[in-house]
Amino acid sequence: MLQDPSSKYQPFPPVTLVDRQWPNRSITKPPIWMSTDLRDGNQALFEPMNAERKLHLFSTLCDIGFKEIEVAFPSASQTDFDFVRQLIEEHRIPDDVSIEVLTHAREHLIRRTIESLQGARRAIVHIVNATSKPFRELVLAMSKADVVAMAVSSVHLVKQLIAEHPETEWVLEYSLEAFTATELDFAVEVCDAVSAAWDATPHNKIILNLPSSVEVTTPNVYADQIEWMHRHIARRDSVILSVHPHNDRGTAVAAAELAVMAGADRVEGCLFGNGERTGNVDIVTLALNLYTQGVSPGLDFSDINAVARTFEHCTQLPIHPRHPYAGDLVFTAFSGSHQDAIKKGFAAQKPDSVWNVPYLPFDPADLGRSYDSVIRINSQSGKGGIAHLLESQYGVVLPRRLQVEFSGVVQKHTDNHGGEISAADLWQLFSLTYLDTVKPVQYVEHHLFEHNSGQSIRLTLEIDGISHVFIGEGNGPIDASVQALRGIGMDFKVRSYEERSMDCSADARACAFIAMAPFDSHCEYFGVGMDTNIVTASIKALVSGINRLAVNAVSSG
Repeated sequence: MLQDPSSKYQPFPPVTLVDRQWPNRSITKPPIWMSTDLRDGNQALFEPMNAERKLHLFSTLCDIGFKEIEVAFPSASQTDFDFVRQLIEEHRIPDDVSIEVLTHAREHLIRRTIESLQGARRAIVHIVNATSKPFRELVLAMSKADVVAMAVSSVHLVKQLIAEHPETEWVLEYSLEAFTATELDFAVEVCDAVSAAWDATPHNKIILNLPSSVEVTTPNVYADQIEWMHRHIARRDSVILSVHPHNDRGTAVAAAELAVMAGADRVEGCLFGNGERTGNVDIVTLALNLYTQGVSPGLDFSDINAVARTFEHCTQLPIHPRHPYAGDLVFTAFSGSHQDAIKKGFAAQKPDSVWNVPYLPFDPADLGRSYDSVIRINSQSGKGGIAHLLESQYGVVLPRRLQVEFSGVVQKHTDNHGGEISAADLWQLFSLTYLDTVKPVQYVEHHLFEHNSGQSIRLTLEIDGISHVFIGEGNGPIDASVQALRGIGMDFKVRSYEERSMDCSADARACAFIAMAPFDSHCEYFGVGMDTNIVTASIKALVSGINRLAVNAVSSG
C-alpha cells in the first residue's frame, strides 16, 4: 500500500492570474513546429542512431514538413559534430529548412557549436541554462545574479562568434531549463536580460523557450505560467515564445495545447512522444488533433504507416498498437456494440460531407489507412462487426436476424479456438455453415415448366448420396420448390425470404436468404444460397435451410 504522500509531496502552487484568457481561446492555426527527434529523441535511445539512420529520419522529417529540426548536440560528441558537418557539406538541408543545435551555456561548448555550423544557410543556436531554485542551489551553486550573468555572457559570446560568419543567417534560442519550477519573476528577469543582450527586434527575433523539463503540475498551471510570461516579458513583438513539454505526468499533449492557447508561438517535441524519461510531447498527436478540428497542421501525415515504420527502423523503438492515430489497432474495434455503431455510421456517411462515424473521430483514409482493419472479429465481437466484414470484403449483406444467428456461430468458434478471426476465416466459417452444406441433402439440378395457372418444378437432389427426383407445384418457382421439398419427409415452414445482388455487374451473383422452422417448433434457422440465377440461388437456400434444420434437430435431440 502506498504511504501517505502529504508529508513527502507538496502540491504545486497556483499562479496568480485572476483574469486568465486562455480558457476562452481556441487554436485556429498551427504553431511553429520544431522536431527534436535527432537530438533529445536520439539521446533517449538504448542505442543512439548511427549516421545512416539519422540521415533517414532527417529526410523523413523534411518530407513531413518540419521547417526547424534540432539535429545534434555537437559539443557533446564527435559523432554529433560530424553529423552536422555531413548535413552541411553534403548539401542535405533543403533551402526552406533550418537546422538547430544545442549547447550548454559554457564558453568552450559554445565555440565548438558555432564551429560545427560553418557554411550553413540558416542555423538556430540553442543555448540551455537551468534557472530553478533546486538547480541553482543543489547543482550549479550559483545565485540568481550569477545565472543572469552566465546567460548574458553566453549571448554576447554567440554574437561575437557569428559575426565572423556573415554567410549564415543566425537565430538564437535560449531555454530556461526547469522553467516550470522557476519563480516567474526570476524567469522573466532572465528572459528580458537575454533578449536585451541579443538586441532582439521584430526583424531579429529571439526564441525564448519555456520547457516543462520535468512535468511537475497539471496542464492548466503550465498554461497559466505561459500566459503570465506572455504578458510580462519585454519586447514581446521581438520574441518567439516556445514550449518544450515533457510527459512525466502523461499530460504533455494537453499542456502543449493549453500553452498555445495561452500565447506560445512554437512547440518542440518528437514523433510519437519519444524522449527522456516518459518522453517529449508527441507532435504527431498534436498535429492530428488540430486536423480533427478542421485546422491544417502544416505537417503531412497522409501516409502514417510509412512514417511509423521509418520511426521504428531508425529508433529501434516500437509504437504501441493503441497509440493515437498511428497504432496498428487504433482504428480497430473488437467490441460488438462498437462494431455495430461503426457499421451504421459507415452506411450513413456521405462522400464529401462532415465526418460523422461513431467511435471513429478521424477518417482512417486521411492517414493512408484502409478500412480493412477497422472492424476485426474475436470473442468480444458482435453481429454488427461480423456483418460489416462480410459486406465490405465479400459483398454479402446479411438480414438482421441472420446477423444474430451467425454471430452465435462465430462466438462459439472464437470461444473454442481463442484469438482473432480474420475476414478470410470468417468467410470460410460462413461458407461451411450455410453455403457448402451437402448433408443430408445436396442440390443437383432443377427444371421449371408451366402447369395450369402456376409453376411446376422438377427438382433433382442427392439424399445421403442417392439421387431422387421431386415434383412440386406452386404459385411461383419458390413456392413450387417448397412443395417439392416436402417430399423428402420433413415438415417445415418458411418464415421469411430475401434476395439481394452481390454487386452491380451484368454477371452479378444473387444471394438468397430463407428463414425456416419446423412446424412443431419456434426454432428458426437460415439457409443461404448463391448463384448467378436467382431461382437457383433460392433453391440452394432452401436446401441449405433444410440441412441446417436436420443437423440442429439431431444435435438438439
